[in-house]
Amino acid sequence: MRIELEQDRRPQASGGDVIVDSHWVVKRDVQRALDGGRPVIAFESTVLTHGLPYPNSMRLALRVEEIAREGGCVPATIGIIDGVVHVGMTPDDIDRLAANEHARKSSSFDLAFILASGGSAGTTVSGTLAIAERAGIRVFATGGIGGVHRGAADSFDVSHDLQSLASSRVITVCAGAKAILDLPKTLEYLETAGVCVIGYQTSSFPAFYSRDSGLPLDYSAESADVIARTFAAREQLGLPGGLLVAAPIPVEYEIPADQIGAAIDLAIEQAAESGVHGKDVTPFLLASLARITAGRSVEANLALLENNARVGARIAKAISTEEACS
Repeated sequence: MRIELEQDRRPQASGGDVIVDSHWVVKRDVQRALDGGRPVIAFESTVLTHGLPYPNSMRLALRVEEIAREGGCVPATIGIIDGVVHVGMTPDDIDRLAANEHARKSSSFDLAFILASGGSAGTTVSGTLAIAERAGIRVFATGGIGGVHRGAADSFDVSHDLQSLASSRVITVCAGAKAILDLPKTLEYLETAGVCVIGYQTSSFPAFYSRDSGLPLDYSAESADVIARTFAAREQLGLPGGLLVAAPIPVEYEIPADQIGAAIDLAIEQAAESGVHGKDVTPFLLASLARITAGRSVEANLALLENNARVGARIAKAISTEEACS
């Protein structure tokens, strides 16, 4: 529904934007694709603000968008700039958000406060899912989801991503949960919450930097068509629950589990000594891993993000084809 606003309350937007209301703009090519039933894939923006250093973060965002276009999809990088949600961003928008040292991380639960206060933020898995679903986007690709943190029995540190995955109707493509987490408990939480986890060309849950966590999955799909049919069946039946597609990192970029495991243990020890907690834990651990592995973890992170963009584009295209034929 379009909300009519007084002219002085409208956000400033470029000629490529469709202004929906004072807190929401959509890139025109994204809106045209959605209106025409063409495939669109969403990307989150915490990798811009809290994942990689600038300007590498900006280059990565532009690269995954390029991969989406090569796969026949319209990319929609999602972020918040000066209190306005952007569903799809121009290169200038991406550069502006990536270079903003004061940008926050926004999940779905604090999204409204950041908008109301006029802030800028990279959207997490949770925040991106909420925005993508409202926009009508069916597929979202990220690196790794949040989950149950190690020691959660004492800290109760469980990512809001898991609740969002359970309630969202958007397919999330990832390389598993971040390896710094408690993966068995994360998988157990996903099952309890009602998230169907599907391995993409794998029968084991990926461990982000490693292809196999040793945790078997009940469901796997060899092609994007199978996932598209699963999505269509769920929609036709009106079933609740999320769909999480787990695609392992390309083999040539994999870090063996024993090597990355030792690095993670050291990074967690450093976080505890520094008193890091809450939303700051994951960025701290990723930065520590980059130092400990001499940049190898960053290289792996880039590779899996690009791979997830390819897989997500295939799925978005397959869903569009399935709907056109139905």
